Amino acid sequence: MDNITLNNGVQLPPIGFGVFQSSPEDTVDAVRSALDVGYRHVDTAAAYGNERQVGEGMRASGIDRDEIVLETKVFPSDYGYDETLHAFEKSTRKLGFDTIDIFILHQPTPDQFDTTVQAYKALEQLYADGRVRAIGVSNFMPHHLASLLEQTDIIPALNQVELHPYFTQPDVQRADAQHGILTQAWSPIGGITFYPGWGDQRVSVMDDDAIKTIAEAHGKTPAQVMLRWHLQQGRSAIPKSTNPTRIAENFDVFDFDLSDDELSTLDGLDRGVRNGPDPDGDSSRFRERTIPED
Repeated sequence: MDNITLNNGVQLPPIGFGVFQSSPEDTVDAVRSALDVGYRHVDTAAAYGNERQVGEGMRASGIDRDEIVLETKVFPSDYGYDETLHAFEKSTRKLGFDTIDIFILHQPTPDQFDTTVQAYKALEQLYADGRVRAIGVSNFMPHHLASLLEQTDIIPALNQVELHPYFTQPDVQRADAQHGILTQAWSPIGGITFYPGWGDQRVSVMDDDAIKTIAEAHGKTPAQVMLRWHLQQGRSAIPKSTNPTRIAENFDVFDFDLSDDELSTLDGLDRGVRNGPDPDGDSSRFRERTIPED
């Protein structure tokens, strides 16, 4: 499948490799395994605590740096103009690279949105200076986007949000599309519905009978069906794993097509229930967390 062209012309592979909750000890080998399989987009964040290991894994792979799209995120405790410029320095120092391909804000923090706007203006400056190739946001709802666009100059290249068959966020997808913003799915196979420690009342997307039926029809796994659903609807998807078999399986989604009826079935599974943090919730706990210098 062809790369996705962002609104500034940057090319993004449709399947990226995520390292959320990957321990530093596992991240180097996981990133190297992913790049060996064929991934060329790696997504991390300052808050994940593994940027250094992502950089190490990229270098250990032997793949040319220019062939890999590297994406990372600024955490709210580093919002503000000067603070976000410094966050860039922290991230590049840990990653071991002078530039970042895609640099995005991790949360909207609506209860202190002025600092969010200043953080985004810092991203605009980094983009103007050629230190990042594209800028964007994460977990922004339509009203957050509208407010940001009123106060800044560059339309985000992408918006990374929780998105899987049980939570499709159609209003966010529409708002993104209206502005030419790519919707990028975190937890694209619904991992957040079955991650350990995320609550006892969650229902795993992986166990859905409709998804299993579609998977069986194609000789694929439920995870592969969900990833194919994202790709055929034009989204970027970032599955995560540290298991080499799963890493390879999640990339093996380019040799089959879902029918229109199957896509509609998956769309119809939406339960409208968010599993991650509320983007309109109290952001004080984010602002209180310090991102280490090294």
